[in-house]
Amino acid sequence: MAEGHTITIEQGTQHVRAVHEGQVLADSHRPLILRETGCPPRYYIPPQDVRLDLLTPSDTHTYCPFKGTASYWSLPDAEDLVWSYPEPKPDVAQIKDHLCFYNVDVL
Repeated sequence: MAEGHTITIEQGTQHVRAVHEGQVLADSHRPLILRETGCPPRYYIPPQDVRLDLLTPSDTHTYCPFKGTASYWSLPDAEDLVWSYPEPKPDVAQIKDHLCFYNVDVL
């Protein structure tokens, strides 16, 4: 990690949902909560709690020097709505294959 930059991950028990235009895309009581310097908390949801049948893999990939290379998924009307780290860096290995949405509802 860069000096002053931190990432923490904790097992959450909050009920979180990702909804797009009224359709529930994810519903979980077991998100991982990732807190990173300079970023809002992000909820990484196990793939078993995500409607993967509604998502299409995207050609988009981004690189984070702290987490690794992210892969993205889209809906027909929402490009790159979801991302995950299939091969995360060792310091954040817990998030492997969990999916993250830009917006979730914490219930």
